[in-house]
Amino acid sequence: GSHDSFSYWVDEKSPVGPDQAKAIKRLARISLVRKIIKKWSVTQNLTFNEQLEGGIRYFDLRVSSKPGEIGQEIYFIHGLFGIKVWDGLKEMNSFLEQHPKEVIFLDFNHFYAMDDSHHHFLIDRIRSAFESKLCCVECVEYVTLLYMWEKKHQVLIFYHHPLYQEYPFLWPGNKMPAPWANTTNVHKLLQFLETTLGERSRYGTFHVSQAILTPRVKTIARHLVRGLKNTLVHRNLPMILNWVKEQKPGVMGVNIITSDFVELVDFAATVIALNDLLLEEDKSAT
Repeated sequence: GSHDSFSYWVDEKSPVGPDQAKAIKRLARISLVRKIIKKWSVTQNLTFNEQLEGGIRYFDLRVSSKPGEIGQEIYFIHGLFGIKVWDGLKEMNSFLEQHPKEVIFLDFNHFYAMDDSHHHFLIDRIRSAFESKLCCVECVEYVTLLYMWEKKHQVLIFYHHPLYQEYPFLWPGNKMPAPWANTTNVHKLLQFLETTLGERSRYGTFHVSQAILTPRVKTIARHLVRGLKNTLVHRNLPMILNWVKEQKPGVMGVNIITSDFVELVDFAATVIALNDLLLEEDKSAT
């Protein structure tokens, strides 16, 4: 999985998003400030299609309307506005059309400046983009690749808003817990990942291990121009990847792992390779 999957492009000419504090919004009237916000908002370099081609199958999505804009268009957002959600969904769908056995998880987990009419608009967009590819809510343990292939489903949508109850193809957010370490310290992060894996639900949900470091205000203040990638990610990714290599998948093991800048190391290939351990278990069981 990728963290803030859509943030490969954010618009530094747009107003700062409603996910930011009032003080930041005031400062962001200065174009240099918006450039700095961009340095810290971008957590991926690859487009959706490039991420899909590289093996990413879980997408962490934050969305917002544009206050003051006529209509109900919804955009991806992380500090600054990204592309229209509709354009991202179409890009993903065209990949799925070409790869009918691939399955993706779309986790809509943060909503800003959205009332019910915006939500209905977005949900209608999701339905229009994927149609019969959408997998309706089911017991998690039933949702195997074989199940998805037989039903010709390719998309699971997780929707962290009460309106999920009105649509059979929206999975509740609590089926995709993603505990967040909120630290700049890689050792604390790895300890947190271990602890939360030990506490994860044995059955009935998926589970996201967020292998990401989060800058504090003082981190940004000290390294204004360097940005997230050069300050936190480059230096710590090798240690995070070593932790990934030591994991086991399956019940009480890792399920979905997310990272920033997924192409900087062999992240996707390393996570995918963990599946071989499940195949080995199957062989020894038979």
